[in-house]
Amino acid sequence: MALELSEAQDLLKSAKKGDRRSLSRLMTYIESGNIPNLERTQCWTLGITGPPGVGKSTLIGQMISHWLAMGHRVAVLALDPTSPVSGGSFLADRVRMDQADMREDVFVRSIASGSNTGGIPNYLGEMCFALSECGWTRILIETIGTGQSDVRIFGYAQRVLLLDGPDRGDIIQAEKAGILELADIIAVNKSDLPGSESAVQGLKLSLGLSENEKREVHLVSALEGNGIADLISTIESCEVDDSRRMIRMRETLISNWDSLLLNHSQIDLYLEKLCSGSITVNDAINSMIKEIISGGK
Repeated sequence: MALELSEAQDLLKSAKKGDRRSLSRLMTYIESGNIPNLERTQCWTLGITGPPGVGKSTLIGQMISHWLAMGHRVAVLALDPTSPVSGGSFLADRVRMDQADMREDVFVRSIASGSNTGGIPNYLGEMCFALSECGWTRILIETIGTGQSDVRIFGYAQRVLLLDGPDRGDIIQAEKAGILELADIIAVNKSDLPGSESAVQGLKLSLGLSENEKREVHLVSALEGNGIADLISTIESCEVDDSRRMIRMRETLISNWDSLLLNHSQIDLYLEKLCSGSITVNDAINSMIKEIISGGK
């Protein structure tokens, strides 16, 4: 373990000098739990969430071009769902963004969500700190877009962009999950399709029900590039909302707690006992907590 941490520290030093291979290996080390000593200073992060197929990856490609023109170095952490049966992950977002990753000032990393119930691994924050320390000035986190991960992202990103499409059903789901209320920036993609204008009006109506609502709804086309410049301007001027610190800390705490339980060395044994009925859920939780506290997880 000590050797691995030493190697992670060496990789961090090389990555800070611009070695991309070392940066990729460093991300792998962090995924494995070997985290180097990081500065942990506040880093610029943007979470991008929304239903599957709404065009998050395509929009990210457009935004990358704008930030590169502004002189930024852009890193993308794209979360992909993991099968609860096989444990496999397609890592499709890396496939869609390979062309962007060919640029020297762009780094794209696909991350399997693993067994985390919120779809976001607890080491994501460490990755962001590492990327920031290595000189990446714009760090984007793309969620899976399947419910709980949309909320969990608030524990890791300073600001969150909710991207919806012309389908009113997607917007209603966002309202139900409370994501619409929490999102810092809101946009409707696919402005070239029928229903996009009415989707914007519907969102504005929903937002108008809240007092002191100042957020605007952007209408964009990730495919054609329309409205991207205005969206970037809003994102850049978005101030971190300290009033949501409690929400962010809660989601971070829940994510780490989930990780402790799901990565418990005896979780399969406890699951077998639960299936056989030999213990209750409360029995399992209490036993696992005792083992975690004693260091025997």
